[in-house]
Amino acid sequence: MLFIAIRQMMSRKTQTFFTLLGIVLGALAYVIISGFMLGLREYLVDQLINNDAQIKISSQVRIIKEKEITPILFSKKENPIWISVPAGRRDSSTIENPSYWIDKVKNDSDVKAFSPQLHVKSFFSRGKINEAGKIIGVLPLQHVNVVKIQDNMIQGNFLDIQQSGNKIILGEGLRELLGASLHDSISISTSGSKLVRFKIIGIFQMGNKAIDNSVGYVNLIDAQSFTNSPNKISEIAIRLKNVDLASKKVEEWKQEGNAQVQSWKQINSTFISLFSMQDAVRYAMVSTILVVAGFGIYNILNIVITQKRREIAILQSIGFEPNDILKIFLYQGLILGVIGGMMGMLLGFIISLQLTKVSFENPLMQTKSGMMNISFDPLIYMYAFLLAFIATMIASIVPAKSASNLSPIDIIRGE
Repeated sequence: MLFIAIRQMMSRKTQTFFTLLGIVLGALAYVIISGFMLGLREYLVDQLINNDAQIKISSQVRIIKEKEITPILFSKKENPIWISVPAGRRDSSTIENPSYWIDKVKNDSDVKAFSPQLHVKSFFSRGKINEAGKIIGVLPLQHVNVVKIQDNMIQGNFLDIQQSGNKIILGEGLRELLGASLHDSISISTSGSKLVRFKIIGIFQMGNKAIDNSVGYVNLIDAQSFTNSPNKISEIAIRLKNVDLASKKVEEWKQEGNAQVQSWKQINSTFISLFSMQDAVRYAMVSTILVVAGFGIYNILNIVITQKRREIAILQSIGFEPNDILKIFLYQGLILGVIGGMMGMLLGFIISLQLTKVSFENPLMQTKSGMMNISFDPLIYMYAFLLAFIATMIASIVPAKSASNLSPIDIIRGE
């Protein structure tokens, strides 16, 4: 039966070629689309996990509500009607009792490293140029174990701010906006404070323009001195031994109730929701291509069966059973599915390799290499083959069954 199936396919080369082409394009489209989308996702996740904290502990935000303030200002018998509903916040820009949280994370066996920080909204000035951003006060030896800032240094060494003394490491985008160079001095101020001079001793590029264009790192002591807030911290950045434990640790630490604890997924929930949308778009596009290819296979096999009615009658008259006829056409679908899936994977891999050499820029982020980040996850190629194979077999079943149900007498009468 396999020989007969191959012989029939070779006798209609044009039809076989276009049928195979549809299957190849379906698998090829899945590989390229998935490689691009998952590559972008891998880049984003790497940015979120390795270039930022996996868990952040910060000051708790307390929003003032009408129900909270009414008992303070009025007795239980009074029922005030507010002309303007009270609004505001009752929180601090720094963590309450930071020593408690530092001891807690230091003694937690799941914590790999942590970095106490002080974030300060600031204005950067150089000559007549002014830019808004923030400085982050850190302990460099601890911070490099939490995020891969050292790997993203393009000039200088991040550990050079280990010693205090008004030294700063700027993002590459912020440096360009200020028109500054390494070893230049810039002025930094907050609302209502005096200008303080800082010397640029290093430049980093994280690959995220939102950070590169607005952030400068200084020693934690310098940041505390700059804001007149000794021993104060606004955030503790944490890296775990196993990032999958982030959500569990957040739920555990939230019970303390005197600080805001968030995992990297919560902080970047917008990106995470986009991942689900990416998957939906990816599967919808590829499914459409494969459905079209499947209908093509179905129609072509129906035409072939009509053309091969005489041959089917001859085969049945010399002893071939209906199941044998069914197998002949299923074998054709099987061969097309395997060859088409394999060719689609191979061409997809070759084109994906070429795409990694294409320059790619995004307004919000840019890889350090400036090239497309394409995923070569083996699961992409396995799914591409399975989708092409399954679509082909489903499209082959109905025509094959109709061929096996043909009666030799009916065929002769029809002829």
